[in-house]
Amino acid sequence: MKAFLPRLRVAFRIAVRELRGGLRGFYIFLACIALGTGAIAAVNSVSTAITDAIASQGQALLAGDVRFELNNREATPEERRFLDEFGTLAVSTVLRSMARLPDGSDQSLVEVKAVDQRYPLYGIFVADPPQSLSDAFAEKGGAFGALAAPLLLERLGLAAGDELLVGKVRFYIAGIIANEPDAISDGMGFAPRLLTSLDGLRASGLVETGSLVEHAYKVRLRDPQLSPADLREKAQTTLPNAGWSIRTSDRAAPALSENIARFSQFLTLVGLTALIVGGVGVANAVRAFLDSKRVVIATLKCLGAPATVVVLVYFIQIAIIATLGIVGGIVIGIVAPIVAAQYLAQMLPIPLVPALYPGALALASLFGMLVTLAFSVLPLGHVREIPATALFREQGLEAGGWPSRAYILAAAFLFVALAALAIGVSDDRWIATLFLVSMAVGFIVLRFVAVLIALAARRAPRPSSAALRLAIGNIYRPGALTPSVVLSLGLGLTLLVALALVDGNLRRELTSSLPERAPNFFFVDIQKTELDGFRTLLANGSPAGKIEEVPMLRGRILAFNGTDVSKMEVPSAGRWVLRGDRGITYADTLPANAKVTAGEWWPADYTGEPLVSFSAEEAAQLGLKIGDTVTVNVLGRSITARIANFRKVDWESLSINFVMIFSPNTFAGAPHTWLATLTLPNATSAEEAAVLKAVTRAYPTITSVRVKDALDVVQRLVGQLATAIRAAAGIALVTSVLVLSGALAAGNRARTHDAVILKTLGATRGLLIRAFTYEYLLLGATTAAFALAGGGAAAWYVTARIMNLTSSFLPAVALTTLALSLLITVGVGLAGTWRILGQKAAPVLREL
Repeated sequence: MKAFLPRLRVAFRIAVRELRGGLRGFYIFLACIALGTGAIAAVNSVSTAITDAIASQGQALLAGDVRFELNNREATPEERRFLDEFGTLAVSTVLRSMARLPDGSDQSLVEVKAVDQRYPLYGIFVADPPQSLSDAFAEKGGAFGALAAPLLLERLGLAAGDELLVGKVRFYIAGIIANEPDAISDGMGFAPRLLTSLDGLRASGLVETGSLVEHAYKVRLRDPQLSPADLREKAQTTLPNAGWSIRTSDRAAPALSENIARFSQFLTLVGLTALIVGGVGVANAVRAFLDSKRVVIATLKCLGAPATVVVLVYFIQIAIIATLGIVGGIVIGIVAPIVAAQYLAQMLPIPLVPALYPGALALASLFGMLVTLAFSVLPLGHVREIPATALFREQGLEAGGWPSRAYILAAAFLFVALAALAIGVSDDRWIATLFLVSMAVGFIVLRFVAVLIALAARRAPRPSSAALRLAIGNIYRPGALTPSVVLSLGLGLTLLVALALVDGNLRRELTSSLPERAPNFFFVDIQKTELDGFRTLLANGSPAGKIEEVPMLRGRILAFNGTDVSKMEVPSAGRWVLRGDRGITYADTLPANAKVTAGEWWPADYTGEPLVSFSAEEAAQLGLKIGDTVTVNVLGRSITARIANFRKVDWESLSINFVMIFSPNTFAGAPHTWLATLTLPNATSAEEAAVLKAVTRAYPTITSVRVKDALDVVQRLVGQLATAIRAAAGIALVTSVLVLSGALAAGNRARTHDAVILKTLGATRGLLIRAFTYEYLLLGATTAAFALAGGGAAAWYVTARIMNLTSSFLPAVALTTLALSLLITVGVGLAGTWRILGQKAAPVLREL
């Protein structure tokens, strides 16, 4: 240690003196590190800003300290007394129904929310024009008041003061909803909101036995010493069979928080891809920089400087320059929440307060420094190993082969640390591991592809064109650009192709494939007394249509094999099954669209213990097996059934499917409604509108959902997500272009020598331009071919295996990728070599 510290001081002084000459040669290095670090810092800063906003405004977002939700039933007097004991109670009810114009000319699906006079317990509700809820909901001339979302008024062509029908009563529009504080905690809605009073909802006749209704009881705690978590525990202990879903203000919108975390993880991995692609640029820049310092390095060695000091000099310089790049990335991470707050203000009902997020910035900085060091160690190792005499002879830094084992082990350690960090900070470590393994395989394959390209060029027939001969020779000669171009551009293009194909296949599925296979309508909340008349109505109005109906209840899974699911570690893929209430049904025979994969279906006249058929895919995600028990709460009763079989469910068909189908004796005598679908092959919009109008007029309490409308909502959401993904992928591609530019700059000295010698021997500038153009065209085309193959394979895996959708190759993506690859390689290549072609011969020849 005593000997090392003086050497470190000397190395630091030399490093700082050399940096006084400026950062020439390191601009691409800085840009690569700043872009990659900035992408990771920005994504995590914005994600943290959103989650912090949700946590800090939890009471307003929940409109209470604790929210107790019951489906399909109201709280019993005992349950109400329990809740009243701990504070102020506000009650709200949410359901979906059809709103129609008084003359029956048009209708729209709406999400009706009825509240009491205490709403909201926290937060501020704003109506336009400003008014109190009691004034807005006042009954006038037999019509109840309501406030509507602007989208509902736009769909039905209504304005304040107009009337509409919902269920069996009239409502007049008292104004529009300007701010609903707890909208985000109610979950994503596929229909515009209509807010009214509990009295108005009761009069509508929509709340009947078995109807799909959510009753929420929100408590504002009276005792400041009692925390929301304490009340939740008391409720679970005192009323264990209530079957309510309990949410506290610190987790006001868990679904949104989880989705943001998941999306943030994905974008972080994409940003890490950009950073690692930039690492190739770092390696090229370090190699070129050290190559330009050959004389200085040789002089230091000849003057007796230990190899350790020489390595430390350039290690310190690289660390300082990397720090500058990381600082640039941190600035991007600091600015990102400020910009995002303006953009997200129209998308999220919560204001973002931009701030510094040290955790996100530190994580991005650590990623940036690890990538820099991992890609710099091997070039630094060559500096130590090559003797001064070789450097004075202008022998390349790579001539000595691999550096010593210590540097190879150090590089391996840094790459392992980088991977461990990426996996450690991910919520879904399997996805992160798969992503990193794919990237490592991509590096290896791209290196192998570069070798194959060089080998093919070496063995290619000798063309008659001199320019083409020079281009082919440049591809496999020592120091060729082939590995750098294929590696840098290949990764960025592969990522872009994969994302474009996934996005394209998903959009095609939503716009063409799914609508062709899916039913045209879902009809919900059909009472048993309405079923026969409903069938007759559809059969008469749509004789070519196919009608399917099943009984439907709502239930929440409480336990597996007697173990409370809230205390179980459940993989992220299966959590949705346990989140809230699920639609369930019963059947005596196996549905036509299902296939038993394990176990046996029960007999039609089965009367034994309750049995359940579980979806095979979800059962595997939850770790269930045949014979396990499932406890569900239905209408306030806890029912335990044994798993009799697993079945394959085709969720993508959008037909009637359930995670759980019970034996009929399980719910004997339980009140419930019916769910139906109508499939009309090749139906026009006018025919669908006629069906919707007929059902709404005859049965105003039945909720009709047109599948196309729901798919349109999903497609808009996918479009918004795709924009963010393409932006992140664009950063990776920009980094690839920078790396390519750096590779060209690193090879400028050798190319200058080649160009001067060829011009001395009689080659014209036109010949050299053609030769370079052919070279870049060949490299660009082969790189595009790999990107299409690699990106296509990745997209197929994601689309077919993860999303379970039909995967197709999209020619437009192929042509765009080819054009982009050729444009980048030829454009950047010629831009980088244009100066070389104008180099005067004499100064260069004197150095040879």
